[in-house]
Amino acid sequence: MSKPKPKSIALIAHDLKKKILATWVFNNQTKLKRHKIFATATTGGIIQERCPQLQINVTKSGPLGGDQQIGAMIAEEQIDLLIFFTDPLSPHPHDVDVKALSRLAVVYDVPMACSGATADLIAASGYLD
Repeated sequence: MSKPKPKSIALIAHDLKKKILATWVFNNQTKLKRHKIFATATTGGIIQERCPQLQINVTKSGPLGGDQQIGAMIAEEQIDLLIFFTDPLSPHPHDVDVKALSRLAVVYDVPMACSGATADLIAASGYLD
């Protein structure tokens, strides 16, 4: 039996959730290491610092167009999973980009986790195996 094709996973987090996402990635790095990982610049830097053995493909930061770059990848069907730890209690100047990204994930039926609990369920489901 052959191994399933590696997935392309996008990792994004709002400022107050970046360290939480980095911890989630650290705890799941064994499952993530065989997949292609994309992240917005600041989030990707924090994850890379915490998990130096993972290769992270970095886009621009969210406010500078990184969310839109990930959204374009979703529209081109190049992303299999979006993990976006959002902070609904803080204002975000690029909120329209965030909404557009979430909308594209729904339109293209890309699984999306917006919290650690949902990301844990996806990891436990075998989707990353």
